[in-house]
Amino acid sequence: MISIREINEKDIDLCYELDSNTISLWSKKQWSCEFKKKGVKVFGLLLSNLVIGICVFHVIVDEAQINFFVINQKFRKKGYGSYLMRYLIEQCEKLNVSKLFLEVSLGNVVAEKFYSRFDFSTVGIRRNYYKDGSDALLKEKKLTTK
Repeated sequence: MISIREINEKDIDLCYELDSNTISLWSKKQWSCEFKKKGVKVFGLLLSNLVIGICVFHVIVDEAQINFFVINQKFRKKGYGSYLMRYLIEQCEKLNVSKLFLEVSLGNVVAEKFYSRFDFSTVGIRRNYYKDGSDALLKEKKLTTK
């Protein structure tokens, strides 16, 4: 059974473990800081009781930034990422978010194709954005608010 639930700082080990086994974006300390930020929401995608995906987004007035979005590699290309993204977009619309932003590595063609399926368009480039010196594409999706 698939479900999505908001997760909190007590689940930090799950978040850090999934991150470490996929994109290795944040340290445990960075995860802890993320949970403490005002306006940050963290959702976990669960298959039975196993967390297979995580989405972290930060709402600032009427815009939101996706800070982290990942699906466990064993569960990719099975529709779980799309399920989580549709849920995230729904949540943003309920919060009257008008624009959703994210960064994706210029070299991450698979992720870029994924985001383009949800009508994210490239609106800029952040030079030397990642630890390895690679550039990031700044993507934006305009949302319809209720």
